[in-house]
Amino acid sequence: MFKFVFRSSICLAAVAASSAAFAEDAGTAHAVAADGDSIIVTATRAPLTLDEVPSSIAVIDKEAIDRAQDIGVTELLLRTPGISISRNGGYGTSTSLRIRGAESDHSVVVIDGVKLNDPSSTGGGFNFTNLLAGDISRIEVLRGPQSILWGSQAIGGVVNVVTASPEKALEGSFDLEAGSRQTVSARAAVGGRTGPLSWRIGGQRFTTDGISSHAKAFGGVERDGYRNTNLSGRAELALADNVSVDVRGYYSSGRVEFDGFNVDSNDYGLNKEFVGYAGLNVDLVGGRFRNRIAYAYTDTNRDNFNPDRARPQSFEADGKNQRWEYQGSFDFTDRITAIFGVENERSDFRSRSPAASLATPVPAFARGKAEITSVYGQLSVEPLDGLTLNGGVRYDDHDSFGGQTLFAAGGVWRLSTGTVLRASYGEGFKAPSLYQQFSEYGNIGLDPEEAHGWEAGVEQHLFDNKLMVGATWFDRTTTNQIIYNSCSSTTTNPMCFVPGDPTTRRFGYYSNVARSEAHGVEATAALALGGLKLDGNYSWIVAEDRSEGTANFGKWLPRRPRQTANASASYGFDFGLELGAAVRWSGKSYDNASNAQRLDDYTLVDLRAEYALSDEVKLFARAENIFDEQYMTAFRYGSLGRSIYAGIRGRF
Repeated sequence: MFKFVFRSSICLAAVAASSAAFAEDAGTAHAVAADGDSIIVTATRAPLTLDEVPSSIAVIDKEAIDRAQDIGVTELLLRTPGISISRNGGYGTSTSLRIRGAESDHSVVVIDGVKLNDPSSTGGGFNFTNLLAGDISRIEVLRGPQSILWGSQAIGGVVNVVTASPEKALEGSFDLEAGSRQTVSARAAVGGRTGPLSWRIGGQRFTTDGISSHAKAFGGVERDGYRNTNLSGRAELALADNVSVDVRGYYSSGRVEFDGFNVDSNDYGLNKEFVGYAGLNVDLVGGRFRNRIAYAYTDTNRDNFNPDRARPQSFEADGKNQRWEYQGSFDFTDRITAIFGVENERSDFRSRSPAASLATPVPAFARGKAEITSVYGQLSVEPLDGLTLNGGVRYDDHDSFGGQTLFAAGGVWRLSTGTVLRASYGEGFKAPSLYQQFSEYGNIGLDPEEAHGWEAGVEQHLFDNKLMVGATWFDRTTTNQIIYNSCSSTTTNPMCFVPGDPTTRRFGYYSNVARSEAHGVEATAALALGGLKLDGNYSWIVAEDRSEGTANFGKWLPRRPRQTANASASYGFDFGLELGAAVRWSGKSYDNASNAQRLDDYTLVDLRAEYALSDEVKLFARAENIFDEQYMTAFRYGSLGRSIYAGIRGRF
C-alpha cells in the first residue's frame, strides 16, 4: 500500500502511479492513531504512529518508491510540500535540498540512524548527488526544527532514510531499466532470517551519458556523463530475548563530468562515501526500558580533475565524522514515555585547491576539527484519549563555541470527527562548519547561527477517509546567518587577504551578517474513488533576507521559489495495469542574494505506467518532462529535458 499522509502529502508522482494499492486500503492510509494499523515512523527516534507526531511529516514507503520509478532520492522528495532543490546540471552534479526555505546545510540527513552530513562541504551539509533509491525501503521527512532529538543542525528538518530489512527466511529483489541518454540502472538485493540472525545486502549500478551541465542556452553542447555504484548491507543477531547487536553499512562511489567556469570543459569529479554503524540493544523491565549504545562513522572523499591542466587535480577534500551515542526510552505508563540520551561527535576535515601550473607548489591542506557533546531528553504524555503532548530540552557543549540549551514542545489532538489538530515549537543552533572556519575562505571569528520556529495545522478526513483536506502554517527566524562574501581585486578590506599574510589576496570569505525569516502555508488534498485517485499540494513560502541596513533587506533568499504546486491523477485497472500522470509547477526564484538574476517559473508533466505480469514481476515505463520544458534551478546550469525509461522489477 502506498502510505499517503495528508498533512505531509507524499510524492505525487508516486501517488499517480500507485492507484491500485492505494485503493485497496485508503481508509488505513488516512487513519488516525486510534486505528491499530496506522503508519509507524522512526524519524522520531522511537516508533510512533503518524498522528502522534506534532510536526509535519512525509512518509514514502517501498511500494511508493517502486511505483514512482524515480532513480534518485531527490526526485522522490521534490514533490513533497515545502521542498525545493537546486542542481548544477544533470544526474551526479551538486544538488542542494531546502526544507521550508532553510539553507541546505540547515537540515540533517540520516541513513539507518547515521547522520550523513559531510564535514568537508561548504556548510557541513549533505549533498544529495549520489543518494540513489537503491535498496531503500522507506523515507521519512520531518519538517521544521528537530534539534532536540537530531542535533542542533536540524533547523529546517530531517530526512530519515531506512534501507530494507529482511522479512522472510530468504528473499530477493531486482530492478533493471534503461532509457534516454544511454541511461542504464541495475539493482539487486538478497536477504533472509535464520534463527537469531537476520541479514540483507544490496547493490546498484547506474550510468548515463547525461546532459551538458553548462546550459544549452549558454552554449553548452557536450554531454557530461555520470557513473555511480552503491552497496548497502545490514545484519542483526539476537543474543537473548532482550539483547541484540546490529551492524549496518553503506558505500557509494561516483564519477561525474562537469563544466568548469561556465564553459564546456573536460572537468570531472570523484566522490566516495562510506557509512558504518554498530550498536548494542538491551531491553529491561519487561521491555519498558529500552537501551541502545552505538558507534557511527562516516567518511566522504571528493576529488576534482581536469586532464587539460598541467597539474590535473584541481580540488581535494576529505571529511570524517565519528559519533558515540547512548539512547534510552522508558515507558512510565501506557500514556507517559521518556526518550533521553548522550552523544559525542568528533568531526575533522582537510581540503586544498592545487594550482594548474607545475611551477606553483601544491599548497598544504587547510585542516580543522571540532567536538560536540550533547545530552537531551523528551517527555511524551497522553493526558486524554487522542491528545498527545511532548516537550524536550537539549544541551550542546561545543569545544569552540561553548554551551547552548535548546527547547521544543508540541501537541497533536485527534478528534473522533476525523479532525487532527497539531502545533509545535522548536529551536536550532548551528556552529560554523569546519570549511567556513578553516578553509582558504575561512573566518575563525564566526559566531553560531541560531533559529526558532513554530507551526500549527489542521487536517480533516471525510466520507470514510475517501477525502482529505488540510493546511499548515509555519514561521521561522534565523539570526547570525553565515554567508559568503566575494572580494574585488581592488578592495582594502582586511578580510579579503589571507589571514596572517596581508599581501596575498583571496577570492572571498565567510561572515555573520544575515538575518532571515521564512513563513508560509502548506496545503494538501486527496480524493479516492475506487480506482481513480486525485491528489495535490501547494506551498507558499516567503523566505527573505531581513538583515536591516543592508542592500539585500527584503530580498528573496536565493534559489527558493515562493510558490510550488503538485497534482496527480491515476487509475488502476482490474487486470493489473496502472496508469498515472503528475504535474509539478514551480514559481519564479532568484539565483543570487541581490535578486538581480531571475530564474523563470516552469511546469513539468510526467506520465507513468506499470503492468503486473504476476504478483512478483512487473513491467514499468515512464516519460518525464514530456513537453521538453527548458528550465534552470541554478543560473547557467542545464536540466534534463524529455526523458523516456522502461524496465522490469521483481520481488521474491
